Amino acid sequence: MNLNVITLGRCEYDKALKIQYDILGKRQNGDIEDTLILVEHPPVITMGRRAVPSNVIVSKEFLKDKGIQVIKTNRGGDVTYHGPGQIVGYTIVNLKENRLGIKEFVAKLEGIFIGLLKEQFDIKAKHDLTNTGVWVADKKITAIGLAVKRGVTMHGFALNVNTNLDHFQYIIPCGIQDKGVTSIQKIVGQSVNLNGMSKLVENYFLKTFDQ
Repeated sequence: MNLNVITLGRCEYDKALKIQYDILGKRQNGDIEDTLILVEHPPVITMGRRAVPSNVIVSKEFLKDKGIQVIKTNRGGDVTYHGPGQIVGYTIVNLKENRLGIKEFVAKLEGIFIGLLKEQFDIKAKHDLTNTGVWVADKKITAIGLAVKRGVTMHGFALNVNTNLDHFQYIIPCGIQDKGVTSIQKIVGQSVNLNGMSKLVENYFLKTFDQ
């Protein structure tokens, strides 16, 4: 895979989404190669195509007071949270050119974080047969939600590194009531350098899709 990597740093969700659509159009037209956008968002709750409004369990006024936006989006899945200390990756990938189906693509994304967490932090993470994403025991550490437009993926993944997990209490993440969320910081007991983690994610992404 020939891959462009764009690192946005801290960027508002709306602004990053406009960039994502611009890159998506260029990829659909064959003007650029597959692209991975890495970004960290200010606090925001996003509602996927299958989002149930009641899965946001606090009022809009409460969220506004906390400085948390709520935005509807066209990715798959239900409701999720993005915020500081989380690495979000938007994957603009042509499935046909890479000879991938969407299920295989998702499995490869999950595999990136299962390998990274094991090799870099000795954290045993896993797939879940029922729920998309990467899990440590019954807690999600990486959320995955995608859309496919004219054969090209958009949206992607969110890895909890130093994320404020308290903010997940304002929602039922992905509509799953009987499971929780966790982060690398929570598991290892200390903050992790986010820039270093972004580089690791980029390297593991390349390694996984170059196989």
